Amino acid sequence: MEARLLIVEDDAASRSLLQRYLTAKGHTVEVAPDGRQALERYVAFEPDLVLLDCMLPERDGWEVLQELRRLGQTPVIMVTVRDSTSDKVKGLSLGADDYVTKPFDLQEIAARIEAVLRRTGASGEHVYRCGDIVVDDERKLVEVAGRKVELSPKEYELLTLLISRPGRVFSSEEILNRIWPGKPYTSGEDAKKYIHFLRNKLEEDPEHPTRILTIRGFGYKLAEAAAQEEAPA
Repeated sequence: MEARLLIVEDDAASRSLLQRYLTAKGHTVEVAPDGRQALERYVAFEPDLVLLDCMLPERDGWEVLQELRRLGQTPVIMVTVRDSTSDKVKGLSLGADDYVTKPFDLQEIAARIEAVLRRTGASGEHVYRCGDIVVDDERKLVEVAGRKVELSPKEYELLTLLISRPGRVFSSEEILNRIWPGKPYTSGEDAKKYIHFLRNKLEEDPEHPTRILTIRGFGYKLAEAAAQEEAPA
C-alpha cells in the first residue's frame, strides 16, 4: 500500500528516521519541523495521511489538527510522549484517527498507517461500504440495498464524511467545517437540514432512521449495523 505521507515532527533525528523508514516501505514522504510549516506543506503536498506530533514550535499539534479538520478529511495520526487518557481523548475528539505514544516501534507506526488508510478509504481504494450502503467515490455512485440513489453534491459530501468513519459521531460544527469550510453564515440548522435530506433518500422510514442516527447532544453517525435504537432529529 503506497501513500503520500506528511510527517510533522520537531525532533530532527526522529523526523529523519521516520522519513527514511516510511520511504523504504514505498511511501512518498514530506516532512515539516513545526506547526506553521506543517500547514504550508499540507496545502502544497496534499498528503493521504498526516503523522502529527503534539508538541511543536510555532503552532502546537492541537492547533494544527483543528486547522487540518477545517481544511478537509485527511486522516491524522497523533504522535506524542504523553500517555494520559485525557490527551488521547482530546486528540480523538478533535478529529484524530489514531494516537501513538513515544517511544514507538517503527513497524507499529507502519501498521497503524496502513490500518488508518484502509479504514478511511485514503489508501487508493475508492469504494466505501457500511452495511447495505455502498459509495463508489471514483464514479460518484451511491447504492442502498442494491438500488441506485441520486444525491446532490452536498448530500454526497455529507454521506462520504459519515461513511469514512462508520460509528463515529460527528458534531454539527464538525460537519459544517468539513462540508462548508470558511462560511460563517452556516449554522447547526444547516447540518440538521442536510441530515434530513439524506435520510429521506437513504432510509425506508426517515422518521425512524436505522442508518443515519442522531446522538442527542453530540451529533450524528452512520450506524455500523442497522436497526439500532437511537433518537431521530
